Amino acid sequence: MAAYNKFNQFVEDLCKKVHNLDTDTLKVMLTNTAPAATNAVKTDVTEISAGFGYSAGGTQAVFFSGAQTSGTFKLVLADVTFTGAGGSIGPFRYAVLYNDTPTSPADPLIAWWDYGTAITVTNGNSFSVDLDQAGGVFTLT
Repeated sequence: MAAYNKFNQFVEDLCKKVHNLDTDTLKVMLTNTAPAATNAVKTDVTEISAGFGYSAGGTQAVFFSGAQTSGTFKLVLADVTFTGAGGSIGPFRYAVLYNDTPTSPADPLIAWWDYGTAITVTNGNSFSVDLDQAGGVFTLT
């Protein structure tokens, strides 16, 4: 399983009401350049080129549930799948979750996953970013 990493700015953005994780449009984009915990917005990360089944800005991570139980909030999103069409997607090593709704700051970052090695999705094949429906994308306590 890919390693989950949180962007530092996400914590401050939550406290300043930048995110509404129940209703905002969250997306996953792909990059082959290592993100840094200090990145804050989408433009801080170098996205792979669009084409062959990959759209600029990535793909929406559809909201599944977000609720708290005994003081712990768990965000659950549907997996995001990228399918090569007419060519290959990538290479990429990282999947980045960001919020596409806010305009100030625009496209704030949430987290990223490191797959440990570069991946290329060839024509007709698919790659899914597993957003862990059982454990959630993340929990806040």
